Amino acid sequence: MPTFDIVSEVDKQEVRNAVEQANKEVGTRFDFKGSDARIEQADYQLTVYADDDFKLEQVQDILRTKLTKRGVDVRCLEKGSAEKISGNKVKQKLTVKVGLETELAKKIIRLIKDSKMKAQASIQGDLVRVTGNKKDVLQDVIQFIKKSVDDFPLQFQNFRD
Repeated sequence: MPTFDIVSEVDKQEVRNAVEQANKEVGTRFDFKGSDARIEQADYQLTVYADDDFKLEQVQDILRTKLTKRGVDVRCLEKGSAEKISGNKVKQKLTVKVGLETELAKKIIRLIKDSKMKAQASIQGDLVRVTGNKKDVLQDVIQFIKKSVDDFPLQFQNFRD
């Protein structure tokens, strides 16, 4: 029986490259001259430092641009709250979400069941495996899920006959 997996993955190396490019651009831009604006990365945790809220937003905009150019979907970024450090300096944590959360996986399964398509879905760790009798049904499921879930980046992998 044909199957495929619905996953949400981010290439860690591309995120690292985008962070390095963003830091390089922040270091060379005139409006950041003499400022302590930077981005630090620890695995899938990004911390953005800046002198004030306006520059914090500018640094995040540069980061989003670099991530988009490197092919990383920016919908996987989850913002934390901005914190004041010393003086008027601020920092904000950004989390790169990887894997399907249980709530989203259940939503996807519910969508597939409610659509009355002849396909079954099951949660397996941080992915959803979809099984059907025909390839055409599974391709219809992929198109349906792409239309229905647009607030989180999804990839469809491991399509097997």
